[in-house]
Amino acid sequence: MRRVTIVPTGTANTASVVAALTRLGAEVGMATPRDVDSSAGVVLPGVGSFGAAMGRIDSLGLATALGERIEAGRPTLAVCVGMQVLGRGSEESPGSAGLNLLEATVGRFPHGVTVPQMGWNRVEPGPDSRFVEAGWAYFANSYRIERAPEGWVGSRTDHGGEFLSALEKGDVLACQFHPELSGQWGARLLDRWLRCVEMAA
Repeated sequence: MRRVTIVPTGTANTASVVAALTRLGAEVGMATPRDVDSSAGVVLPGVGSFGAAMGRIDSLGLATALGERIEAGRPTLAVCVGMQVLGRGSEESPGSAGLNLLEATVGRFPHGVTVPQMGWNRVEPGPDSRFVEAGWAYFANSYRIERAPEGWVGSRTDHGGEFLSALEKGDVLACQFHPELSGQWGARLLDRWLRCVEMAA
C-alpha cells in the first residue's frame, strides 16, 4: 500500500504534491508527530522561506521525529525548502536553525545570477543514484546547497555554477526541484520513491 503522510509546513504547495501522489495511487494524509514515526512514507514539502518552514515544523513538534526518521534512512521525500531545512541553516533566515541533518548551510545564488530560478533546468544524477535519472525538472528557488555532504549521493544542476539539485541516502530523497511539477520525468521519480514506501508498509 502506498500510504504517505505529508508534513503541513504551512508554506508548502501541498495541493500539487497531494495531486501528484494521488495520481500514482498513494493514499495521502497530514502528519502528526506520531504519524511521522509510524507512516511508511513521509513527505516534507515547502514553498516559501526557510525560517517560516522551520517555525511551522517546530510549532507542530515534528523536528525530532523527522530527524530520527531521516537518520534511519526510512522512506522520506523532501521538496524545495523541504530539502533546505535538512541543513544547519540558511542565509535566507539568519538565526533560524535547520534540522541539522546535513553538514551544509544553504546559500543564495551568486551575485549577477537571475533569482529566483524559475522554470526548467537539467538534472544530472550522481553515479550511484537510485532515484534520479538524467532529465529536465522544474525549479523555483533563490537559494541552494552547493555540495553533497559525506555519505549522501548528490545530483547536479547548473545555474550560475553547479549546485546540488537532489540528495539520496537509503530511502530518503531530497529534491531542490519540484518533481510534482516536472511532468512525466517527475512522475517516474515519484513512482520510484513510492515503491520504497510500498516495501516499507
